[in-house]
Amino acid sequence: METTPQWLPPQPVSQPDTPPPSRPSIAPEPEPAWKKALGPLAVVGAIALKFGKVAFIAVKGAKFLTTSISMLVSIAAYTFLFGLPFAIGFVALLFVHEMGHYIQLRREGVTPGRMIFVPLLGAVISARSFGGSALAEARVGLAGPILGSLGALAVALWAVAADSDLLQALAFTGFFLNLFNLLPVVPLDGGRAMAAMAPWMWFVGLAGTLTLVFVFPNPILILITLFMVFEVYRRWKHRKDGMDGNPEYYKVRTAHRLLVGAVYVGLIIGLAIGMDLTFLERDFDDT
Repeated sequence: METTPQWLPPQPVSQPDTPPPSRPSIAPEPEPAWKKALGPLAVVGAIALKFGKVAFIAVKGAKFLTTSISMLVSIAAYTFLFGLPFAIGFVALLFVHEMGHYIQLRREGVTPGRMIFVPLLGAVISARSFGGSALAEARVGLAGPILGSLGALAVALWAVAADSDLLQALAFTGFFLNLFNLLPVVPLDGGRAMAAMAPWMWFVGLAGTLTLVFVFPNPILILITLFMVFEVYRRWKHRKDGMDGNPEYYKVRTAHRLLVGAVYVGLIIGLAIGMDLTFLERDFDDT
């Protein structure tokens, strides 16, 4: 039997691959010399900006850290003397007092420095100026006792509500703290007020402090008095030159002097009444 061959479609013939026509190569334009020079500078600038932000945050953090550490050290020192609850309350009252200065410095257009607590001496806020005039200095000085007195008053009211001797003792201490700061001698707050009222009163305050040193001698009061002597001498010596580059620094209108005086005397009266109302009679049976 014969077989008939099957018809198959013709197979395509493969053609060799032909590369696409090549385009004429164009040489890249050379980079301008100024770009080559500024390129590394741009990188360095970007790195500096980044690290600058980190440094700024670190400085802000360092201020907070300094305040926090000094506050904890002060609490530890006062705890050794008076116990932990009283120490915490006392440092809190110091903080409220210093916040009065801080807020007023900002209101005077001055950027406050860090707040530092000094064990057994209180606390301080550094500042490059007090606002450019004796009147502004008086406002900054009195702002601490004003807010501090309100803080002590709040503790006194809390003591009445809670019938707590501890809180009453804290309130008394707060009133005394703010009253002591009103002594009319720099660098205390009362001395700041006297800068606008009557700078010669610094010598009256210094004489009173020296009297306290002789009557109740103790190392802390002696150290404070030494600071006062130095500061009074420095301020009085340069009183005609003014401060902050302002020869008109100590020139204050009479109305403003009277207003500062009214606030100053009012604080003294109010704080004395507060101390009298919160005074605790203690004897050896209470220990």
